[in-house]
Amino acid sequence: MKVTLIGTGLMGRPMGERILAAGHHLTVFNRSREKAELLRSSGAEIAASAAAAINSAECVILMLADGAAIREVLFDEDPKPDLGQRTVIQMGSISPTESIGFHQEVVECGGDYLEAPVLGSIPEARAGSLLVMMGASHFLFKRWCTFLQCFGPEPLLVGEVGKAAALKLALNQLIAFLTAGFAMSLGFVQRQGVEIDVFMKIVRQSALYAATFDKKLERMLNRDYANPNFPTKHLLKDVKLFRDEAEAVHLELRTIEGIGGLLALTLDKGFADDDYSAVFETVCPSDTKH
Repeated sequence: MKVTLIGTGLMGRPMGERILAAGHHLTVFNRSREKAELLRSSGAEIAASAAAAINSAECVILMLADGAAIREVLFDEDPKPDLGQRTVIQMGSISPTESIGFHQEVVECGGDYLEAPVLGSIPEARAGSLLVMMGASHFLFKRWCTFLQCFGPEPLLVGEVGKAAALKLALNQLIAFLTAGFAMSLGFVQRQGVEIDVFMKIVRQSALYAATFDKKLERMLNRDYANPNFPTKHLLKDVKLFRDEAEAVHLELRTIEGIGGLLALTLDKGFADDDYSAVFETVCPSDTKH
C-alpha cells in the first residue's frame, strides 16, 4: 500500500520505520526536512511538499503537533492537496472538537477520516507496542485495524470520531497530574531528610504506585531532562486542550488550571523542549535554600 506520513519528529520517525517494516511504500514530509531525511536510508521517499506527499498515497498518517499544523497541511496548502478517495488517519493529540471538524472537512473533500491517537512513547513506537485508540465508523475500523497493528497489537475502537481524541486528552492530563504529584512528594521527602529508597520502597508496595514514578525518578534526582520522549511544551498544549474541553462539559477547572500553571512556569524556566519531568524544577527548584 502507498502510505504517506506527515510529521517525522520524536514519535513519527519510529512509526515510519514500522510502516516500512510492514512492507508498505512510504512517502514522508516534515516541515524541517532534515528530520524527514532520517527515514530515507530506511527506504522512504521524501516529498517536496505536504500536498505532493498526500497526492501520492492511498492513506495519509498525520503525526503533527497540533490542530493548526494539521489544518495547514490539509487545507491551507497552495495548491491544496487532493483528499478525494484517500483516508486520513490523525494520530496526534488534538481536541475532540478539532477532530470532528477535520472529519467533516475531509469527508466534504471526498475522503475518509478517522482518528487513532496512541498512548506510549518512543520505545513503544519502535517496538510496535503502542496502545492505539480509534475513533471511527465500524466500517473504517474494520478496514484499517490490520494496518494500524504495525503500531500496536490491538487497536481499540473507542467510538465515533471525537471519542478517541477525548480519551487521549483524559490520559495525557493524568500523565500531567501523576508527574506533578510525584514531583511534589519527591521534593518534600528530600527536603525533610527522608531516604529516597525508603520512600520509593513504600510507594512501590502501595496502591499509590504508578510505573511512571520509576520512569521519571532518575531524571528528577539527577535534574537531567535532556533527550525527551515527550517535551514539556507538548504536555502543556494537551493540558490546555483538556481544560477547554472540560469547561465545555461543566467540570471543575481549578485542579487542571493549577497543573497548567506549573507547566507554564516550567516553560518559563527554559524547559519547553525538555522532558516533562522538568516540572520538578518548578515544584522543587534547585536554587532555593532550605
